[in-house]
Amino acid sequence: MPFVSVSNSQIYYEMQGPSSAPVLVLSNSLGTNVGLWNPQLLELAREFCILRYDMRGHGQSEVSPAPYSIPQLVQDVLDLLDALNLSTVQFCGLSIGGAIGMALAVRAPKRLGKVILSNTAAKIGTGESWNARIAAVRKGGMTAIADPVLERWFTPDFRQRAPAAIAATRSMLLNTPPEGYIGCCEALRDMDLRDTIAQIRVPTLVIAGTCDSATTPADARFLVNAITGSEYVELQAAHLSNVEAAGQFTASTLRFLRG
Repeated sequence: MPFVSVSNSQIYYEMQGPSSAPVLVLSNSLGTNVGLWNPQLLELAREFCILRYDMRGHGQSEVSPAPYSIPQLVQDVLDLLDALNLSTVQFCGLSIGGAIGMALAVRAPKRLGKVILSNTAAKIGTGESWNARIAAVRKGGMTAIADPVLERWFTPDFRQRAPAAIAATRSMLLNTPPEGYIGCCEALRDMDLRDTIAQIRVPTLVIAGTCDSATTPADARFLVNAITGSEYVELQAAHLSNVEAAGQFTASTLRFLRG
């Protein structure tokens, strides 16, 4: 299986689509793996070479000792790009993946053509909320948080009408290694990009979910107001908008990247 060595870890990745096409990196949310992007894969891979990867501590990537940090997760992406000899890519990240995208656009703007920041924020949650979640996982494993997380990820209507999607997402969450999940929770707990995102000059699309209580439309508007020239799309969805509003998410992504 394809792995790349990064600092004290191994990162799993997959590539699909024409090798001669522009590369689009897809970066997952907390508690998911490369399968998060299955709703987009077929259509996006017609025009792009899709690079999906599991962030450290998730999916098939190695679980290095926690805590993690956003700068560390950004370095993992840069190491992955270097190992694959990719000088410039398009980047789409959701939730913590979007936080990685913001920090990457500040740190290494020449490596990015365009960036899509979906269902994310410059500051997510509070120290108290993250510490409570970390304590719950340490005590009861991933099953202790599965139900409340899924309630944040999807609207009640979607949970009723899309049982297969809910089951697949629950499986991803439950199969996430607890230590890796905790490490990324700590990265988000300690992250605050509010004073740095105004430095972003990479063309940016911000995608929000109308019903997203974790990273709200107000959080998304903060990004748009701070990032010069950025565009905004709001979808009728909760936190995992690429699953709940898959068609609109894919269409918005393609429109922005083609433009």
